[in-house]
Amino acid sequence: MSQLVTIYGGSGFVGRYIARRMAKQGWRVRVAVRRPNEAMFVKPYGSVGQVEPVLCNIRDEASVAAAMAGADAVVNCVGILAEGGKNRFEAVQTEGAARIARLAAAAGIPTMVHLSALGADAESESAYARTKADGEAAVLEHMPNAMILRPSVIFGPEDMFFNRFAAMSKFGPVLPLVGGKTEFQPVYVDDVAKAAVQGVLGQAQGLYELGGPAAKPLEAWIADILDVIHRRRLVLNLPFAIGRLMGFGFDLLQKVTFGLWQNSVLTRDQVKLLQNDNVVSEGAKTLADLGIQPTPAAAVIEEYLWRFRPSGQYDAIKDSAKNLRA
Repeated sequence: MSQLVTIYGGSGFVGRYIARRMAKQGWRVRVAVRRPNEAMFVKPYGSVGQVEPVLCNIRDEASVAAAMAGADAVVNCVGILAEGGKNRFEAVQTEGAARIARLAAAAGIPTMVHLSALGADAESESAYARTKADGEAAVLEHMPNAMILRPSVIFGPEDMFFNRFAAMSKFGPVLPLVGGKTEFQPVYVDDVAKAAVQGVLGQAQGLYELGGPAAKPLEAWIADILDVIHRRRLVLNLPFAIGRLMGFGFDLLQKVTFGLWQNSVLTRDQVKLLQNDNVVSEGAKTLADLGIQPTPAAAVIEEYLWRFRPSGQYDAIKDSAKNLRA
């Protein structure tokens, strides 16, 4: 019988790419998610019965153990960008990661890949960065041979980076930013998946920092987005003091509405993150050490950002028509 990998969060942005690649490797793939009925799109990644979504909440011990029963490897892709309800940074990114690693070790599963984040730091002012670092430490405590991946901002068709700013550009002539001078090194989602597959196959272990071939300030990435979507906007870089006030206001609104409105705009914790560059550190093991050539953003983003152009897929046709009239 073919080998089995359980991917926690396997229907998420990164998890689905790992699931697809593991299916191509001939492995059976168990996609552990909170809402398996919403993850049925993963089933065609393999042959009939090869990729199966199962119910799991990483805050629940029994469901985590059940999801990894009989597995030869586990991958943890579960993480949150903002807190809401019972999904707190500590509960998901520290305790959840620790639970998966502890139960995998107890079950005798030899291999684990854990998706962390660039900037994970136990001393950070950001709860997101602290809990990511604490999650890494907990994983290594139970699974010392685990592969830890620290990607920068991840881009791809379903991303919340390029898509988000492209969507914001539709609402007016001014595009406000917090942290416009902060450097980012976006990495392509399928490159992250390739790295994770090497970990599952036992070809690599240890800590890797994953970034794309280019690192530049956020405002420069915004300029690239605007160029691709054919829009002119005044990019306004706001001081961090204003960003903190905005984050406080949006967080407060989420609180007073008892979570009915989720703050997906800007949180106080995200403002803290934005004060530090998000680039691969000198001397770190990277995609190159895995034999993976990082994909440039310019080679990919036009394939999915075209829908934000003033005339969408017809923008190029309209431009050609203007040239003919001239």
